[in-house]
Amino acid sequence: MVRVRGAHVHNLRGVDVDVPRDALVTFTGVSGSGKSSLAFGTMYAEAQRRYFESVAPYARRLINQVQAPRVDSVTGLPPAVALQQQRGAPTSRSSVGTISTLSNLLRMLLSRAGTYPPELGRLDSDAFSPNTVAGACPECHGLGHIHRPTEDTLVPDPSVSIRDKAIASWPGAWLGKNLRDILDTLGYDIDRPWRELPQVDRDWILFTDEEPVVTVHPVREAGRIQRPYRGTYMSARRHVMRTLSDSKSASARKRALRFVETVDCPVCKGRRLRPESLSVTFAGRPIDALTNLPGAELRAILAPIAQSADETVQSALSREICTRLDVLLELGLGYLSLDRATPTLSSGEMQRLRLATTLQSGLFGVVYVLDEPSAGLHPADAEPLMRVLARIIDGGNSLFVVEHDMDVVRQADWVVDVGPSAGEQGGLILYSGPVAGLQGIKRSVTRRYLFDDSDAVQRAASGRRQPRGWLRLAGVTRHNLRGIDVEIPLGVMTAVTGVSGSGKSTLVTQVLSEIVRDHLGSEPVAGPDDDPSERDSATDRLRVDRVEGLDLITRLVQVDQKPIGRTPRSNLATYTGLFDGVRKVFAQTDGAKALGYGVGRFSFNVTEGRCETCQGEGFVAVELLFLPGTYSPCPTCHGARYNDETLQITWEGRTIAGVLDLSVDAAADLFGDVPAVARSLQTLQQVGLGYLRLGQPATELSGGEAQRIKLATELQRAQRGHTLYLLDEPTTGLHPADVDVLMRQLHGLVDAGSTVVLVEHDMDVVAGADWVIDLGPGAGDEGGHVVAAGRPADVARSESSRTAEYLTARINSDQ
Repeated sequence: MVRVRGAHVHNLRGVDVDVPRDALVTFTGVSGSGKSSLAFGTMYAEAQRRYFESVAPYARRLINQVQAPRVDSVTGLPPAVALQQQRGAPTSRSSVGTISTLSNLLRMLLSRAGTYPPELGRLDSDAFSPNTVAGACPECHGLGHIHRPTEDTLVPDPSVSIRDKAIASWPGAWLGKNLRDILDTLGYDIDRPWRELPQVDRDWILFTDEEPVVTVHPVREAGRIQRPYRGTYMSARRHVMRTLSDSKSASARKRALRFVETVDCPVCKGRRLRPESLSVTFAGRPIDALTNLPGAELRAILAPIAQSADETVQSALSREICTRLDVLLELGLGYLSLDRATPTLSSGEMQRLRLATTLQSGLFGVVYVLDEPSAGLHPADAEPLMRVLARIIDGGNSLFVVEHDMDVVRQADWVVDVGPSAGEQGGLILYSGPVAGLQGIKRSVTRRYLFDDSDAVQRAASGRRQPRGWLRLAGVTRHNLRGIDVEIPLGVMTAVTGVSGSGKSTLVTQVLSEIVRDHLGSEPVAGPDDDPSERDSATDRLRVDRVEGLDLITRLVQVDQKPIGRTPRSNLATYTGLFDGVRKVFAQTDGAKALGYGVGRFSFNVTEGRCETCQGEGFVAVELLFLPGTYSPCPTCHGARYNDETLQITWEGRTIAGVLDLSVDAAADLFGDVPAVARSLQTLQQVGLGYLRLGQPATELSGGEAQRIKLATELQRAQRGHTLYLLDEPTTGLHPADVDVLMRQLHGLVDAGSTVVLVEHDMDVVAGADWVIDLGPGAGDEGGHVVAAGRPADVARSESSRTAEYLTARINSDQ
């Protein structure tokens, strides 16, 4: 047994627990109950701490070490390997091959055993990678495509003049006006329609590499005196390309992409590598042709070589590649090619890919700590996953799994249920033992969903609402969607289903999103980790023949699980906007008025109000030479974020820092008479986030929590017109009890007249939808077709749908 005594990590309240080794142990409980704090924050962190104790002090400095857990003792703990959910958007330079390390082996195979042209000496393996200087095409830097500004992209409306902003790619505000005035000073006519300017002038204005410096005498504007200044001209092309190459702002880069054509690189023709690298072949194919093959086909080519009795370099490397591919094939990923960019993978594909990469190490006697391995998986994909997990245990290892999928929990040897609720109301061990024993624990929320579905909160009955219109798409092509026709009913809830990789996320979060955004004239919202210039090659651009029904949609809301911020400065209160109302309340107190403190004084991002020691973060980083770096409360403000002068102001007996420490539930009682704040707090409670603290840093939030915060932010806004809500697997990371709370809100949106379209694997949620669109029948090239569409009961009767059998079981159990 692994024995934990006195764990105090996060909301764990000095818990003691024993769990068996050499078994599948699941950790359950509602979201925020403390499961991950026990499995990852305590057990895995302690295993890592012990391992690093055995590493030479100098080497420890080079390793990113985890924080030592607050726990009295942990005994019987083997070495541990963790596989946590990763949020954020990888770039297109990250691929199936780079994540699985298969690309390294294949490059080595080409380098050591490839067929070379007579005039070419042996190349190092780096020469076969588009991510290295030695291998990347010098024109496109290994991306395979280039961004090319043209007159049509830079000047979309040639009927207007430069003064009327004909050059749409110019920056706004002062900088755009500055460029206009410089052109005027240089003698160009800025008042004639663009199309009437001489072609030589238009070419110079848009494409010149010159940067002349002139003295500008700006036109005097009403009430403003503007003095002459020295201005430097930059062409429209140079401005756009500089933004794409140098800007750190995702939104600025996304805007710049509107003014370029993305085309295959004219030098490498989209192949990403140097000519000499592409001239080397193995089995008659260059490396880009090999990485373009589905994994199953690549294995078939290498298998005869791998089975050779000769102990050559090519047979040894081929054998290793085939062994690694076998794991991918077993997990149902044989259709993926090694050069498939990770941004185009679904969350289920990414999860299984990381799992395969971690588990093929062949370790013995270790604990694998997994974070919801079934997340993002269709029930059909979960079955091979469970077989792989069973093999790991048979190999002499232990599995500690944080899990919300009750089907996985039912197959476990042992369950640890944490609760009874979330946040401060959680952090206790309600039960630890064989799964059957949890049935007798009345305080357990998990018990109801594991053993007695009839006692659970029932979801909306399927098919109770009728469509109020249709959004029809014809000839949709993107990724593995190839010329398909799709009809989406409006005014109801539609669940888009299918095995992982069938095209669900492509259809909902990319195709639907882009088409509706273009219609509404709104720009895509850049997430904190977006890298828009490296998303899609020219061949993956969206193409659609015909769209009908867009005029029925007046607003689009897209809710995903990307983080609401990448630094602790972003938190629940600032993201939802409720902190603005809180700061106004403090600014209106008599004490603040007497001292002349305005609303800005109560922001921890403003110099006047924040603690300058920690710059308003509340903590300082402590770098320890031979120990893991850590964070400690600021020695000046002790974690309050503000300076003493700001903390003198109180409202209802609390400082502004004290309010940030309140939970949403506690703050809702305190701010009940402040409408602007109360409305935000009530919507957070409605989506089940009452346990979170107002000042909870964005970096501490799970993907499911981030998604519900975004949804709550939308719910608090006044509803207007017909809104289309797009959600990508909204139940991922949620306990079934939290799913019920979330679905009540989503069904409420539909009842209020909106349309909800969600990508979903939870068959309970699918059974409760009004309409189902099932994609498939398989994944990758074998998917991308509408296999079935209709009411849940209709799709359940489909003979060609892999979703049907799982949906049938759920519909039958509900009746």
